[in-house]
Amino acid sequence: MCRPCAARLPPSVESAAPPARGRPRLKRLRFLLILFAVLLLGLVSFVFGMFVAVASDLPSLTRFSQFKDEQSSYLYDDVGHPIGVLSQQNRVIVTPSQIPEIVKEAVISIEDKRFRTNSGVDIRGIARAFVQDIRHKGNLQGASTIEQQFIKNALQAQSHRTIFEKLREAALAYQLSHKWSKEKIITAYLNTIYFGNGAYGIEAAAQTYFGQSPGHQGCGMPGHELCVSELQPWEAALLAGIIQSPTEYDPAEHPVAAKERRDVVLRQMLDQGYLTRPVYEASVKQALPTSTQVQAPEEQTIEGVDAGYFTSWVAQQVIERYGAPRAFGGGLRIKTTLDLELQKAAEQAINGYLAYSGDPSASLVAIENSTGEVRAMVGGRNYDESPFNLATEGERQPGSSFKAFDLAAALEHGISPDSVWPSKEKTFYVPSPRGVEKFVVHNDEGAYTGENTLTNATAYSDNSIYAEVGLKVGTHKIARLAHEMGITTPLSTNPAMTIGGLTVGVTPLDMAHAYETIAHGGERVSGTMAKADAPVGIQEVEANGQPLPDGSKHDTNTVETKRVLPAEVAATETSVLETVLQYGTAKAAALGEFAAGKTGTTSNYGDAWFVGWNHKYTVAVWVGYPNKLIPMTTDFNGGPVLGGTFPALIWHDFMVSALGIEKERAEHAAHPKGSSSSSAAGTSSTGEAETSAPSTTVTTRSQSAVPTTGAGKEGEKSGTPGGGSEATSAPKAGAEPEHTAAPAPATPTPESPSAPSSPAPSTPGAGGVPNSPSPTGGVSPGG
Repeated sequence: MCRPCAARLPPSVESAAPPARGRPRLKRLRFLLILFAVLLLGLVSFVFGMFVAVASDLPSLTRFSQFKDEQSSYLYDDVGHPIGVLSQQNRVIVTPSQIPEIVKEAVISIEDKRFRTNSGVDIRGIARAFVQDIRHKGNLQGASTIEQQFIKNALQAQSHRTIFEKLREAALAYQLSHKWSKEKIITAYLNTIYFGNGAYGIEAAAQTYFGQSPGHQGCGMPGHELCVSELQPWEAALLAGIIQSPTEYDPAEHPVAAKERRDVVLRQMLDQGYLTRPVYEASVKQALPTSTQVQAPEEQTIEGVDAGYFTSWVAQQVIERYGAPRAFGGGLRIKTTLDLELQKAAEQAINGYLAYSGDPSASLVAIENSTGEVRAMVGGRNYDESPFNLATEGERQPGSSFKAFDLAAALEHGISPDSVWPSKEKTFYVPSPRGVEKFVVHNDEGAYTGENTLTNATAYSDNSIYAEVGLKVGTHKIARLAHEMGITTPLSTNPAMTIGGLTVGVTPLDMAHAYETIAHGGERVSGTMAKADAPVGIQEVEANGQPLPDGSKHDTNTVETKRVLPAEVAATETSVLETVLQYGTAKAAALGEFAAGKTGTTSNYGDAWFVGWNHKYTVAVWVGYPNKLIPMTTDFNGGPVLGGTFPALIWHDFMVSALGIEKERAEHAAHPKGSSSSSAAGTSSTGEAETSAPSTTVTTRSQSAVPTTGAGKEGEKSGTPGGGSEATSAPKAGAEPEHTAAPAPATPTPESPSAPSSPAPSTPGAGGVPNSPSPTGGVSPGG
């Protein structure tokens, strides 16, 4: 438009402009600000109301910190008989003045370093945790204060809580920090926290881990100082470190991890000014308490029931699954997998041969093949005298019983059981990180057959053949497969492992579990209530009061299986291991019907094994001295204890009893009204479980089940059934309850040991971390 024309436009047209847009935006902004203010006011009111409302919960926290919870949890066997109690009866309440400052400082340094200054809720910690969780897209950091941890324990809160439950806990923590002094809070926390091994509270923990240590004997007893009052900085740091994970940092079970964690605490104490540099440097050099020095508080048991080793094993699983507060004070009813009749049969089978205090000890684990459930567990001679569980914690050398894993790997590798191998003294040169290692293998007394099949080498446990087969397959493959089958301890891959010479030993529980994989057609069997594909100890848990962590009232196990071996490999291995009982080193274990297994003996005669199975159960038996490696050279009727002697005989007697129990139950199921004695317990008319123990079937040993021709020692006269000489005297018989006038079984022909001679185990009381074989030394044969 031209400039003159524009000048002639009417005023109304000249002043026209686009409508203003700022006013609606301003209205929306005002609305949002008002809405935000209302929401903020509502949130503040909600939080304030919650903080006021939860104040009524504080008295219950006081009761929690001062008195034992009466809602004990109960363990039952598979048919409802009480077998154990989980309670806080061992907790000892101490006052603030009885806990040294160094103990409080150790806990504060690692659990809540701003404990002295925060208001029960660590805002900085929450912000840091939130940022880290967002950055790593996961729940990596916690921000709980000691107040919040104490409240979580008091409320028996589960791990996965809703935002409202966490807000309530934060509100309680805030109230607590304003109602209670810091000294009262840290004392209540230390009196109620769980430290593992059944120790609830700081004094019980000090007694458990240091009551038997040098300089502390007698502490906690009448007339003596409390154990907690005697703790040194390194001891206080160990206990403080255990709080985060009582299982993972158990010094008896995991000494390396426990020491690393303790040293982290000591470093935190140094950085935060609780320790001087000289004290820190001296503290990190201190040794941890040994397994024999760690003495768990005496467990509350059911009168007339001796299942302490099993219940202690299951109790730890309950604690890890549901948390210590709920396990010890939540009133849970835990139905386990223990069969009391089989448990008594296991104890009787052992006592039939090893009843005296001077005898070697024995451990037995029986697992049901189809379910993976542990039906019997003997972890030592007497739980009250020695609670160390040889069945689950005793890591001992397996000898030739480890050859079952060599055989599985060889069959999977395509090696035929009918393949022929040279049987002679052999020297192998094996590459290693240190260069080439010389590995010499020979059979006992120079007994070789020139050549033999893999099947016969298994029956007579020929080390010469098995070493060559194992090295051909590869030690790494054998170790990997053994882990997949059920072994959980670290497995060395040195050449000697092919014939059972390991750096760290194995446990009877693991051996039974791994052999069960073969018995179940190559599938490893576990359950939803087992830990990390382990054997099953819990069938069902019922909540009495608060729901379980998933919100339900019941938790039931479901069988889970995982294919580890091809079915045809498992079937072939089964047929090969049958020969061990038919004409090999374990003829004393023969049942007169299907059974398969493998013997094992170390060259120093310190450990003897038999692990085998029938159609129903897989059973591992270990015999040896528990506290240290003592050669059993004269303990079997003046001769050495081998896998084919006490272990095979104990296994045989237990299986005979188990077959009798199974038959009786089948007859009772077929004719329930005509049965005069029920092997399965029922319930009373009130619906409560009866407390009487189930009847025990007593069977006598069958001589006819034990062949009368010997096969010679393992590695001796291989492939010559009936060759060698058989011992003529009967085994030593101990006190054998309820086995009156039972004839002694025919004495089996011993086998020779397999693992190389080596020093005593390094873990006292367990047989510990067993011998580390020398890769360059000669290896005696056997199994």
